[in-house]
Amino acid sequence: MLDVKRDILPLKNAMYRMALRITSGSHEAEDVVQDVIIKLWNMRDRLDDVDNLEAFAMRMTRNLAIDRRRMQANRTESLDAAMEQPQADNGDSEAREQVESIRKIMQLLPEKQRSAMHLRDFEGYSYKEIADILTMTEDQVKVNIFRARQFIKSKLTPFN
Repeated sequence: MLDVKRDILPLKNAMYRMALRITSGSHEAEDVVQDVIIKLWNMRDRLDDVDNLEAFAMRMTRNLAIDRRRMQANRTESLDAAMEQPQADNGDSEAREQVESIRKIMQLLPEKQRSAMHLRDFEGYSYKEIADILTMTEDQVKVNIFRARQFIKSKLTPFN
């Protein structure tokens, strides 16, 4: 039987980070995670048949975040959303600029490449786990990650 505290809540932070990467808004990412947890709770009687609950939850998070992002893309950006952008602090400005450049470049990637790279490089999932989450083969995961990294590298060093 599913135990929310034991099985679902430990996944909350990883689900939030994935939703945040896709939606690019903390409030929207929180809503996505909350909706996924509610959906998982409502289907708790059927989750015993799920082989990998973590992959299942991450897939649900990814799919819902993508749906939310598509709906949001159809709306115009408000002034409030523009004001939510994090402001620079007094830290190393060059490092911040590089991180911001990488973030912008990642937004240019196709969704599967961006998700695969995020799960591997930021969340630390194995290729097999990513394949389960994104419903693709391990070879497809490796190819998507390779292409994403090559694209980012080419954009960061345009004069190869």
